[in-house]
Amino acid sequence: MALTKPEVRKVVERYIRAWVEQDPDLILTVFTESATYHERVFEKPICHHKGIRQYWQEKVVESQGRVECKLLSLYLDGCTAIAEWEACFDDLKQGVRKRMREVAILEFEGRLIQNLREYWVSQVIEPAQDQTEDRSGSFR
Repeated sequence: MALTKPEVRKVVERYIRAWVEQDPDLILTVFTESATYHERVFEKPICHHKGIRQYWQEKVVESQGRVECKLLSLYLDGCTAIAEWEACFDDLKQGVRKRMREVAILEFEGRLIQNLREYWVSQVIEPAQDQTEDRSGSFR
């Protein structure tokens, strides 16, 4: 049975929910056990559930906060989907809030992602929420 766009949308929505909820266990439910995850396509991919969970724990759970994300578009051709979304989150390591626009190419095996490649850009949109402006206009 062919993969359908509504099925892909459910997988992408679960991916986004895992990101917003910062849930490394939930994210694994959208990937095959042998999946690869390319955050940066010129670097080695992150492989298998163990690697993806570790990446998610470090990159999402420990480094981001107040994640918001909205799916903008979704395309499907055979077993390959392209999803575009926009997200805002606190970058806890840099102490700023960022907006990110991403396109992800998702190759499916059955109803799960076998390979994900991300292409994204982000920009700082404001200081982190816990920073306050003093009277001189500087942030402390």
